[in-house]
Amino acid sequence: MKKYPKETAVGFFVFLGLLCIIYMSVKLGDLHVFADDHYSVTASFNDVTGLRVNSPVEMMGVPIGYVNQINLDLERQKAVLTLSIEKRIELTDDAIASVKTSGLIGDKYIKITPGGVGDPIEPGGAIIETESAIDIEDLISKYVFGKV
Repeated sequence: MKKYPKETAVGFFVFLGLLCIIYMSVKLGDLHVFADDHYSVTASFNDVTGLRVNSPVEMMGVPIGYVNQINLDLERQKAVLTLSIEKRIELTDDAIASVKTSGLIGDKYIKITPGGVGDPIEPGGAIIETESAIDIEDLISKYVFGKV
């Protein structure tokens, strides 16, 4: 008794298409739905202008994580970033986190410069040494108005 074979086939392919769209949205949107292979560390910066959540974290030019949160610490007047780092990467307490610019558009990312012989940073720990972004607009205005 095949009453609706065409409708069943169409429904199956529509369902399959929706699953493909959801999968591609998660993959291309760089959503970290099942990100249990990362651990979090924090880093405080004076200025993180242009940096966004999900910006990459790189070490030696290789992506090793992403920016999970950007918060403001009003007591210390700092921007506090929560970075998600792959578990296979072991950071030490003498590592340096810097806000850098990539490309002509000016996309920002975090560059981790590995330390030498420091103690490992535990999950939930903090990177102490940080370097904020260089503000090109401030440099140009200082040059134009003769304050350099």
